[in-house]
Amino acid sequence: MNSLINTYRPITLEEMSTVKLMNRIDTKFVTTQDKLESLLEMARDEYRMQQIGSERNMEYLTTYFDTADYAMYCSHQHGHANRQKLRFRTYVSSQLQFMEIKTKNNHGRTKKKRISVDNMVFDEEKVEFMQKYLLYDPARLQPVLTNNFRRITLVNKGRTERLTIDSNLLFHNEETGINRDMGPLVIIELKRDGLQHSPVLEMLRQLHIHPHGFSKYCMGSALTNHVLPVNRFKPQLHDVERLISSSQRMFSV
Repeated sequence: MNSLINTYRPITLEEMSTVKLMNRIDTKFVTTQDKLESLLEMARDEYRMQQIGSERNMEYLTTYFDTADYAMYCSHQHGHANRQKLRFRTYVSSQLQFMEIKTKNNHGRTKKKRISVDNMVFDEEKVEFMQKYLLYDPARLQPVLTNNFRRITLVNKGRTERLTIDSNLLFHNEETGINRDMGPLVIIELKRDGLQHSPVLEMLRQLHIHPHGFSKYCMGSALTNHVLPVNRFKPQLHDVERLISSSQRMFSV
């Protein structure tokens, strides 16, 4: 996989900043490591890969906060149109950390607000930030889920889309202590200008990789805390387990 990654032309953070995507459509796909390698083989003539220093497959560490009764999780599980997530994300190689609030409105648009931080202590600055953008009382929040993953970011030649590819997902539940290694699972998110052709969509179709919702927070919570309601997530959970199982069987033969 590393040798394949290194065949891509790099794109810098400065060049990435020109990918504005003002009229953006986000689409997620779920697949496995073997199909990812096929996709990377097919896409390298149409895409460049983000490189920071000498790194292309970046490590991320994310901690999600919620109320003791999982109000944010339940809002998503019940299908509420307006819902939020609060997370601290660390870019491991650079040790940069951000506090982020993601809000999805009833038009399906997701807005993200973030500030640079040094820790996860709720000091005055963080509380003011939450009071401005978050619908929940900061005093009721606690860390509930941590996840690690590796991310590759691709940008097409026309700079009209970004493709993030997450692998090596590992979840740790702060309440139950349960860990879940997602093995060969890969999460792809296509962020593109809605008016532009996307080269990768035809490649994904050829590989039978179809659009599929996957919230790391919700899926990770459901897989590591068995008292949480999962009715709305059952089809996604079933698909994920089937993908992992079939991929592991293929490589054990």
